[in-house]
Amino acid sequence: MKRSSIVLSVLLVLTFVVAACAPAPTPAPTAMPEPTAMPEPMLKDIVDTAVADGRFTTLVTAVTAAELVDTLKGEGPFTVFAPTDDAFAKLPAGTVEELVKPENKQQLTDILLYHVVSGKVLAADVVGLTSAPTVLGQDVKIKVDMGNVYINDAKVIITDIETSNGVIHVIDTVILPPAEVGTIVDTAVADGRFTTLVAA
Repeated sequence: MKRSSIVLSVLLVLTFVVAACAPAPTPAPTAMPEPTAMPEPMLKDIVDTAVADGRFTTLVTAVTAAELVDTLKGEGPFTVFAPTDDAFAKLPAGTVEELVKPENKQQLTDILLYHVVSGKVLAADVVGLTSAPTVLGQDVKIKVDMGNVYINDAKVIITDIETSNGVIHVIDTVILPPAEVGTIVDTAVADGRFTTLVAA
């Protein structure tokens, strides 16, 4: 009996040794969590984009004075050739202050509308054009020179700032609509030196 106890003890010890040396069961793989889609950032409209940018404070002031905020927050789409604060600073001293006065609202409105084209015109489209009709009703000239794009004489320095209602292209100069050219008689009357000729 002693012998069977020893054999039993040895078998028991061997069972524990074999069990201890056996590989541990492989745990079931942990399921990887599904990646969550990052929400697309909400685009702001043209006015809110210009305000948030910080380089267009003078433009925003002018748009507000001309009461064009609601228009440029509208559905659009619009393409805006937006002059920076530095572009406005190139104008003769006192020009902006004069334009934002209520009595000059129509002139200011005309200048601002000359910077806006109806529709969303991206940079890739602009380089294929020679002109574009503005919402003022007068065309701006577009040219590409040595890899730079110009709107009239203003250089486009940043392109394709996308907004919820169009696109902004940043320009380095304020562009002015061409002056209305009157008839030769209008010019003579306005000059004042040709009264005899006008009277005839």
